[in-house]
Amino acid sequence: MANAGNLPATIPALGGEASLNRYLSEIKKFPLLTPEQEYMLAKRFSEHGDPEAAAQLVTSHLRLVAKIAMGYRGYGLPVSELISEGNIGLMQGVKKFEPDRGFRLATYAMWWIRASIQEFILRSWSLVKMGTTAAQKKLFFNLRRMKSRLDAFEDGDLKPADVTKIATDLGVSEDDVVSMNRRMAMGGDTSLNVSMNEDGEGQWQDWLQDTGPLQDQIIAEDEEKTVRHDLLVEALDDLNDREKHILQERRLSEDPKTLEELSQVYGVSRERVRQIEVRAFEKLQRAMLRLAGDRRLLPA
Repeated sequence: MANAGNLPATIPALGGEASLNRYLSEIKKFPLLTPEQEYMLAKRFSEHGDPEAAAQLVTSHLRLVAKIAMGYRGYGLPVSELISEGNIGLMQGVKKFEPDRGFRLATYAMWWIRASIQEFILRSWSLVKMGTTAAQKKLFFNLRRMKSRLDAFEDGDLKPADVTKIATDLGVSEDDVVSMNRRMAMGGDTSLNVSMNEDGEGQWQDWLQDTGPLQDQIIAEDEEKTVRHDLLVEALDDLNDREKHILQERRLSEDPKTLEELSQVYGVSRERVRQIEVRAFEKLQRAMLRLAGDRRLLPA
């Protein structure tokens, strides 16, 4: 496994899928840290470069990496490799973590873990080389989730209404949605009945018996939701009153208004309302990315 900078190589060996069961058992032996312990270790590492402090920060979050990596197993890549890439992201997150900013390490490192795994997947999937724009990446990593939400996992092309819904929610074109869905259908999902070992013993579903989330994952996801909400609220200030109202009514409301309803409110055409909505959404995205970068919540 590659080492991130000067961090110690404290991670148990992960020699491939055959050794995955052993690795998952070994990382469960590392204790989780209390907020106070985590803060003191992070201070020791950031101020004095203490390698032992860094090692404890890394090993206490290895289960979080494995949990996140399992969420990407549907892309047809070995989970052991996803975990290895996620561990590199974790070590990068530990290196750049600033405890005085008030966030838990899991919240901050989660961005680095996901970014590292996603970049690895993008490098590995030849189909994505056909389009690696920010919109394509967002579509690639959110299409399965959107289809699940719409109960649209049947074979073949998506229904026109589902295509429109996904395209609108993700801010991409309908043609991109159709094209990406067809490409990803060629990759297939990994069955939970696939053997984890070369001798045919042990299946993925055996390891997934405990479906409860990890404690640090619960905390991290709660904090991440709070961070995202705060970023959204602050980023809305970049919009003028009309843009803010239209975006809230169209995308942030539980009962969205139609273009026709809003066109009557502002005395403009439905197409003009749609243009304002698209422009406002793009401005909001840029503002959130800028704010996240200012707070060092995103990998450089």
